[in-house]
Amino acid sequence: MNLLIGSVKLNWIEGVGYIGSALVLISFLMTSVVKLRIVNMAGSIISCTYALIIGSYPLALMNFALVLINLRFLLKARGASEKHYTLVETAKDDAVLRHLLLKYTEDISACFPGLSVNPDDVKDAFLILHDDAPAGIVLGKRDGERLDLLLDYSLPPYRDHSLGRFLLDAFPARGIRTLIFTGPVENHRGHLEKMGFEAQPDGSWVRQL
Repeated sequence: MNLLIGSVKLNWIEGVGYIGSALVLISFLMTSVVKLRIVNMAGSIISCTYALIIGSYPLALMNFALVLINLRFLLKARGASEKHYTLVETAKDDAVLRHLLLKYTEDISACFPGLSVNPDDVKDAFLILHDDAPAGIVLGKRDGERLDLLLDYSLPPYRDHSLGRFLLDAFPARGIRTLIFTGPVENHRGHLEKMGFEAQPDGSWVRQL
């Protein structure tokens, strides 16, 4: 009986170690740097706990250091990335815009299942740059201070809501006071809610700026 209990305990401890290692490995598959850091930190915390349980103090020290490194990055990155964003208004037939839309066609379809944007409906097009590299695309139709969002797409590395927070600050400077989104929200609802959009009876989502 004692051997059985010891075996179960050992398997449980090893399981903790495997989970920690798996999370660290999975983190490197993340396209978002922020998500990578969060998952890596979670894996490092579990791995550190495992190392302490088995008495491997060098391993525990290394994972504890990784936790501090990831935490420092996340605290530094929080709110700082918005400072590096630039909103650039462009033509809807701009070559760079067309290239990005073509390159990310499959990902856009995955993010917005069923979305179909009629080029004739697009009146306003914006590129969001991060340190002069493309980070997001906004296509819309403006009517006075209102902007109907036809597409609000963030490239994979920038899906930490920082781009959305930047837009909420940048649009009022361009005279835009109301944002309306009527597209599919199957994979977009959480972001809309976090950005302060409110669901309307007609199925649209509205955000007053």
